[in-house]
Amino acid sequence: MKRMFYVLIALALLVLGFALYVRAAPSDAPDWHVDPQTVTAHSKLNSWLIAPGGDMEPVLFDLPPDQIAAKLEAVAAATPRTALLAGEGFHKTWVTRSALWGFPDYTSVWLAPTEAGGTSLSLYARSRFGKGDMGVNRQLVDAWLSELSR
Repeated sequence: MKRMFYVLIALALLVLGFALYVRAAPSDAPDWHVDPQTVTAHSKLNSWLIAPGGDMEPVLFDLPPDQIAAKLEAVAAATPRTALLAGEGFHKTWVTRSALWGFPDYTSVWLAPTEAGGTSLSLYARSRFGKGDMGVNRQLVDAWLSELSR
């Protein structure tokens, strides 16, 4: 019985240590702030890429980049547990943490003007830990695109 108690304590400490690591691991901007248009390989299990040859082609908006950038800032700010990691202007990366464990997901966005005066949006959303995200990154992207289209 005493041995089982120590095993349970050890397991609890391992879980606590893992939780602390996930929350405290630094998010180095140079590692995660990328241009979605330059991503050549990504895991389809834990990411979603909007770029030429990605999961979706770039999304086009009629509004100019400065207006889409302002809307995007508001959408990201309204997303729970989301903070700007790096970038400025039309190229930014946000980190969104899961509610329970605090797993970080990174979303890099590149806005480019179109010849018609609108905006082309490229985006790369991905998980830092694990091989699958159960569609979380795609859901985040879909929610952001839905808000931007309003």
